[in-house]
Amino acid sequence: MSKWLEEYRSKLVSAEEAVSVVKNGDWIQYTFGVNTVPVLDAAFAKRIPELNDIIIVNGVSTRPHAVHYADPTGEHSTWNSTHLTALDRMYAKTRKVFYTPMKYSEAPRYVRTNRDCRILMVQVAPMDKHGYFNLGPTITHFRAALEAAEVVIVEINEDMPYAHGGYDNNFHVSEVTYIVAGGHTGMPQIANEIPEKEDHKIAEFVLAELRDGDCLQLGIGSLPNALGQLIAKSDLKDLGIHTEMLCDSIVNLAEAGKINGSKKQIDIGRMVYTFAAGTQKLYDFIDNNPECAGYPADYTNDRVIACRNDNVVSINSAVEIDLTGQVCSESKGSRMISGAGGQLDFIDIAYNSKGGRSFICLPSTYTDSKGNKHSRIKGLLTLGAVVTDTRSTVQYVATEYGMIFLKGLTVWQRAEKLISIAHPDFREELTHEAHKLALLR
Repeated sequence: MSKWLEEYRSKLVSAEEAVSVVKNGDWIQYTFGVNTVPVLDAAFAKRIPELNDIIIVNGVSTRPHAVHYADPTGEHSTWNSTHLTALDRMYAKTRKVFYTPMKYSEAPRYVRTNRDCRILMVQVAPMDKHGYFNLGPTITHFRAALEAAEVVIVEINEDMPYAHGGYDNNFHVSEVTYIVAGGHTGMPQIANEIPEKEDHKIAEFVLAELRDGDCLQLGIGSLPNALGQLIAKSDLKDLGIHTEMLCDSIVNLAEAGKINGSKKQIDIGRMVYTFAAGTQKLYDFIDNNPECAGYPADYTNDRVIACRNDNVVSINSAVEIDLTGQVCSESKGSRMISGAGGQLDFIDIAYNSKGGRSFICLPSTYTDSKGNKHSRIKGLLTLGAVVTDTRSTVQYVATEYGMIFLKGLTVWQRAEKLISIAHPDFREELTHEAHKLALLR
């Protein structure tokens, strides 16, 4: 321990000294998920006005960035996001926010191959007696970024939970360039979304397709919360978790005794994830809990690895779907609102898992800012909408009006089935569109 303490002390600097290494033209892997760097961020914001052509790479923003407010129009920096949240959409009102298209399973490879990251700034838990900093809830691509970066700056958060691996969930003091003592900066709190009546109805359709021993991939949002509530009250048992994101709804299932992972073929008895975000309840659950296993994204989202588990069930939401089954889950027209994430990864994983199933879930309609109601099932996707899931990959689709199975169906069968679960107010219009597009017999 004394050896690592000596190295620790030699690398311990102020936030101001750490960010002094940033120079014009630098690419910086900045924050992802709940591993924010509030102390470094404040110091970096003071430097931004004197710098130019800084490329900031960020994903799943969970805490406002001082560096943005110091450069709100992007005069000195470019904001690149691998997955947008409400914060990034707000930033886009005054500056350009650029999206990086990706399959999340490939994220670490992108970082290693492109090697365009000179600096990595990342938040970590306090160093342990063996000289390791734990990455807490966010493993994702950080090990790849460390390998690619010339300069690695860690900011210690005394409040960060210690998360078990897996692998690639720790950095050693010998691998970092600078250490900044951040003190107690808390963890971002992501409130649970309240399910709507449509969410509860869709969740009922999905619940009917679940079986004892299923291995679940759930995301965050009102639908997973609704489904979690139903599963907790159901007779389902021996469920497993192999997911991209760990969230509160999964913790609730664990506390209800529904999850033990006993039927999994790999990581038996453990809840596998690559990043976690939620309330303090989630972070307390993760903290030093050997039931949880954090891995990099190229493990959790890799088809060859994940489909070794039988009965993988993938449950994801969508923005819209066309009458042939093309799914958009990341944009409103050409305007990015989130990202592809690992949705396509897990659709593929579920289909290649013995007994696996994947579900695309969406309310049948949405209401615009003027109070007009629109169908989320469309003859054609909105102009500019991004195809997140190609039509050949989609299995189950559910709205509050029913559930259908599309895999292997012709385009006319798909159109008929999708119209059958559209809102009744739009079925006649959709049938007319389908005939115009020569999709019906």
